[in-house]
Amino acid sequence: MRGDITKELTINEEIRASEVRVIGETGENLGTMSLDKALQIARDRDLDLVEVAPTARPPVCRLLDYGRYKYHQAKKERESRKHHKVSTLREVRMRVAISEHDLEGKTKVVKKLLEEGDKVRIAVMFRGREITRPELAWKILQKVSTSLKEYAHVEKLPSMEGRFMSVILAPKTPKSAREPKGTADAKAKNP
Repeated sequence: MRGDITKELTINEEIRASEVRVIGETGENLGTMSLDKALQIARDRDLDLVEVAPTARPPVCRLLDYGRYKYHQAKKERESRKHHKVSTLREVRMRVAISEHDLEGKTKVVKKLLEEGDKVRIAVMFRGREITRPELAWKILQKVSTSLKEYAHVEKLPSMEGRFMSVILAPKTPKSAREPKGTADAKAKNP
């Protein structure tokens, strides 16, 4: 394997066409020529002959430094991955008959997950005949979402899914916009 670039290209002696159209290192068209002549030009200029359009007739090849090309492609790929936001959906479950103290504890857990930048599904589970009283779960979900309204917004309204009623909360500020812990304190001490 020749690196992590997404598109593998055929280079130099790996090219199977007998005749190719050659593009120079600055983008000028050098014309159609035999593969041997194109390889000789590449060797003379200390570059690689890279097949960039294998389906064209004749195939289009470009003169370039393949090592440098791979390096720049890998660099672009790393940059795009760096800016790619990975959002995880976490779930916190509770029951309809949850005590007030336990509800406060679960709310703190949800708040912590939201501060870390994760979306949170809050699911209230029904057992037995509790499912005949969906308004109790609705009240619990409303209470939690209103107590966390400064940290999150409701992404998906409460809905029934089998024996669960759930709501999805998303953080108000994205993870990338938040400062790492400790930097705000350092800025306050050193204006």
